[in-house]
Amino acid sequence: MAIPALNDLYRMVAKKVLTETLAVKRGESITVETWNNGIEFARNAVAEARLRGCKAIMVLEDEKAYIEGVKRSPRDTLGSMGDNEYGMLSNTDVYLFVPGPLLAAFQTKVKPELMADSTRYNGSWYEAAEKAKLRGARLTFGYVGQEMAGLMGRTVQQVVDRQLRAALVDFHEISKTAHKLTGHFSDGTEGTISSNGQQILFSFKGNVAVEDGVVSREDVEAGDNMTYVPPGFVTSAVDPKSATGNIKVSKSVTRLGLLKEATLTFSEGKLTEWASRENSLMLNELVKAVPDERRRLTLLNVGINHRMGYLFGQDRMVAGSVTMGGFGFTAVMRDADLVLGGKKVVDGGKL
Repeated sequence: MAIPALNDLYRMVAKKVLTETLAVKRGESITVETWNNGIEFARNAVAEARLRGCKAIMVLEDEKAYIEGVKRSPRDTLGSMGDNEYGMLSNTDVYLFVPGPLLAAFQTKVKPELMADSTRYNGSWYEAAEKAKLRGARLTFGYVGQEMAGLMGRTVQQVVDRQLRAALVDFHEISKTAHKLTGHFSDGTEGTISSNGQQILFSFKGNVAVEDGVVSREDVEAGDNMTYVPPGFVTSAVDPKSATGNIKVSKSVTRLGLLKEATLTFSEGKLTEWASRENSLMLNELVKAVPDERRRLTLLNVGINHRMGYLFGQDRMVAGSVTMGGFGFTAVMRDADLVLGGKKVVDGGKL
């Protein structure tokens, strides 16, 4: 059973998400889906929704049943959505989701290819959610189980507590900061990431996305009807042929564990060299899982949530963090300078 202080946080975050993130209205239908680790939050969310005159139900995805089902299901039906779930989505106005901590299942309980097949429904789910024009939020504390928390040197409760407190950030201030940053993320804008005497040059090309914790009417119309809670980043596509230079990576959580440090070298967008004194085998496996020609810097992310901290499961949201992706893992830079279009937007890891 959740301790009172944590339960208070569940209630406060549930109230904030329902009122500010999703702007629920009396009479709306609300679905709260949770894995075992999110039941206490889900109970609070259902109670808060009903208090506001909404029709709320809770759906449980039991982790043991899920893993057993993945092992025993015929391959042609594994990872498929049924008419029952499509029907639920089509009749839902608001959707709250607490995912499960699947790191352990991925590594030790289920073969990776089976786990990948079991989530084939993901695209179908988002298509159905967009068609239904539902407003939704995903509580990211759910991703962190004992295995991942241990990698970060935390307990699960420490991670949950920090993420819930980060969810209580001022969404209006997050939105203001995000939209100031997006002015520097336009196509063709050139940028540099500098840290420890090393530097990467790149340019933007492609979509820009903002996670500010609010699902607005405009977001729904654009198909961006699911948001992360806690919120807090701006991300953009990078011209895949633009990155050139070297950069030293800070501690980064990967699918294979905690990468303590690494140095990456890019040439004309492609990752050409990579080295790590402490985690060379892990780094090699991460990079070589991506075909050679696709090992490119294609994504840049800037964190804007000042309540989030490093190694609490969402490093990309920490205010002043700079993260890169597209070459096998998400690389975090904690103390970098980021200059976009000649303007310094991050200074030594500070916005």
